[in-house]
Amino acid sequence: MRRFPCIRIARRREPGRATQFSKDFSTTTSSSDRRLTVIADLSDDAPSLREIRHDIHRHPELSFEETRTAALVAERLEEWGWQVTREVGGTGVVGTLKAGDGTKSIGLRADMDALPIIEQTGKPYASEAPGKMHACGHDGHTTMLLGAARHPARTRRFNGTVHLYFQPAEEHGVPSGAQKMIEEGLFERFHCDAVFGVHNHPGAQPGTFLFRKGPFMAAGDQVSIVIEGVGGHAARPHLSVDPVVVTASIVMALQTIVARNVDPAQPAVVTIGSMHAGTVNNVIPNRATLELSVRSFSPQVRELLRQRIEALVESQAASYGAKATVKYLEGYPVVVNSDAETEFAIQVAREPAGEENVVAHADLLMGSEDFAFMLQQRPGSFLRIGNGAGEDGCMVPRTTTSTTGICRSARRTGRGWWSVSWRSGRTRSPRGASGRQPEAPDRLAQHVHLIL
Repeated sequence: MRRFPCIRIARRREPGRATQFSKDFSTTTSSSDRRLTVIADLSDDAPSLREIRHDIHRHPELSFEETRTAALVAERLEEWGWQVTREVGGTGVVGTLKAGDGTKSIGLRADMDALPIIEQTGKPYASEAPGKMHACGHDGHTTMLLGAARHPARTRRFNGTVHLYFQPAEEHGVPSGAQKMIEEGLFERFHCDAVFGVHNHPGAQPGTFLFRKGPFMAAGDQVSIVIEGVGGHAARPHLSVDPVVVTASIVMALQTIVARNVDPAQPAVVTIGSMHAGTVNNVIPNRATLELSVRSFSPQVRELLRQRIEALVESQAASYGAKATVKYLEGYPVVVNSDAETEFAIQVAREPAGEENVVAHADLLMGSEDFAFMLQQRPGSFLRIGNGAGEDGCMVPRTTTSTTGICRSARRTGRGWWSVSWRSGRTRSPRGASGRQPEAPDRLAQHVHLIL
């Protein structure tokens, strides 16, 4: 992966356009490299932040077990002058910082949990917890928001209130960390006018920003299927009801749902991720199991998928003389970005990154995110930051045991973006219905979370 050692942002200013942004940055990098530049006065923090990220990566914690990570986050925030509230939604941490007399507030979210994956990267900071790894980059998300938190605490160049939501258990499924924090009064106790979140995006070049107004990421449901047959000896199959054969038939039949029941213009996915039956070659088992992941955007398609899966599985099993039980768990909803907040975030991204590095209308993503629950409570936006493409990038490989998580360049871009937003501290932000300009934290919201 190409490394960019530059620490200043190159930005060509229009004649006579003097702003705080232009005063704080100098033009020492070429326009082709500006997408990966970093705010100059953050460069001194880079070594300590790198140590924090490596420390979190070495000590990954699964959903709702992020006690060590939460303690690290809380201690750093307190050290830097933030007001800290612990144990919000289990292991969640909220940091609050106020400046000036502004009444607007913004919420910025980073997730902290790791995955149950064996790390085989050989990195000096590789996981020391067997079977656990930060393979999705949440260690980078946490570090980026911490890096951004340090700067405004020193400068106080904003007007209003900023809340940092360090969230547990994004990977957990329902009930997720976002749900738990909301249930415990997150937005009542730590009010924000808008909320923002960011995720690294494997497959996109570092320094690029991906946005989309409206629906962006799919709803994700989980389906567990148990097929009950009649076991027997492999030499006497006629005396059994073979659940393996039933399962094979169900797997093939499931492929017809998206292909033949869903409108081709509507995105939908039905994936069988797990199939288990039997333990030895000469015994027909009594039962078999399937685990499905189901993705959709439209509520109508979501319901159709459920109906067809349940009906198809049960009828297929019955046709073989077996019985199937379907447990359908409705998971994360669709991530829906509000237009005004997303448009403003796009404009903010274009300023330091350049038009060519901002994708304003990214493709729909079939992955799911529990940040969707926060967007159901508050207007806001969820965006993606490029994490590398190709052999030199940080794309998760086919074998997840060897992924390296989030790239340094992506972390650098994210940390810098957060600080641009705080430092900017201007009172301009998306216009409301009245046409009046809200106060600075609205703008912060969109800047800051651009960088997570």
